[in-house]
Amino acid sequence: MRHLLKCTTALAALAMSAQLAMAGPETVSGPGVNPECFAPWDADTKFFQWEAKAGPYRVAIVNGFVGNTWRIQMIKTAKAYAEDPAIKDKISELKVVSTGTDAPAQLGAIEDFINQGFDAIVTIAVSPDGFDRVIRLADRSDVVLVPFDNVLDTDKVMQVNEDQLKMGRMWAEFALEELKAKGVTSGKILEVRGLPGNSVDRDRSIGINEVFEADGGDWEMVSVVGNWDDGTTQKVVADAIAVHGQFDAVVGQGGSNGVIQALKDAGHPWVPVAGESENGYRKAIAQYSDDGLKGISIGQSPGLVAIAMKAAVSALEGNVMPQLISVPLPVATYKDLEDGKNFWSDLPDNFFTVNEFPPCGVNISGPAIMAQDESDVK
Repeated sequence: MRHLLKCTTALAALAMSAQLAMAGPETVSGPGVNPECFAPWDADTKFFQWEAKAGPYRVAIVNGFVGNTWRIQMIKTAKAYAEDPAIKDKISELKVVSTGTDAPAQLGAIEDFINQGFDAIVTIAVSPDGFDRVIRLADRSDVVLVPFDNVLDTDKVMQVNEDQLKMGRMWAEFALEELKAKGVTSGKILEVRGLPGNSVDRDRSIGINEVFEADGGDWEMVSVVGNWDDGTTQKVVADAIAVHGQFDAVVGQGGSNGVIQALKDAGHPWVPVAGESENGYRKAIAQYSDDGLKGISIGQSPGLVAIAMKAAVSALEGNVMPQLISVPLPVATYKDLEDGKNFWSDLPDNFFTVNEFPPCGVNISGPAIMAQDESDVK
């Protein structure tokens, strides 16, 4: 009898374990809901479906690094979007924390929110790997985990991003086209990297260097780390100019206002510059393009957080979702910049200009974002 009881208990435990292991999203056939907004990354992207939960939902934003204007604006955007009438009634609670660049701290914060019973966790991963444990925990607890921007090297979670490899290639291709238009086929290129250890920095840099290596020109690549921050970038670009002299082009992942200021302060001739979507950078391109500042601005929008939040809520509602959601790259060059349209002379230089996603019904105004603060929501 005791032996039978033990066997029955063991079988029940095994069944429960198997049930827990099978929790989380089911892999299903596409297409997914609202494909204009939630576009699959490519033809090979698989689709997930979670069991529908009744709302409203508890949502947490687990940020990592917070030491630049993009991250600050992202946090403000999340708070502004949570108040948007389109989604406000679907979110009962929003919590925001920033854990710094320490991966264990971020993993601990995610685990804590899962244990608190939050329905969805949106995160910018501090590392592209090492998240297997919290992914399994989220699945067992039927929590929707959505990395965006700096995503994970896995297909086990739903993720939201722009094509970072393509962005790097486009920056480099623009610089090469502008240089060749001037008859320049060799020289020194300054690459300004982002925050070390992140998938975004890695993939953009791969794209940049692939293009220059494939060109066949005699290009000397000089790389500095700007952390996507204006002040840090200004210093490292100034130091690079002091050490290496004149550059033929600058390809910067972010901190673009710092690139411009360093060039100005050093009296460096205007050269082709590739950069992000900071308002001040676009102002400078518009002002100095006739003097030689031929710039391209491709925006990795802080508004991606709103798409990630919208995707999380959609998944909680039981909709079929792509595992990897592709957000189009918003591009502007010196040829098509227009005040009041894709930059604003009356907004701060460090404001990121791209926060509209018409296919998703997401349009967060500058004033609504700027009215928020970047502090954690405990």
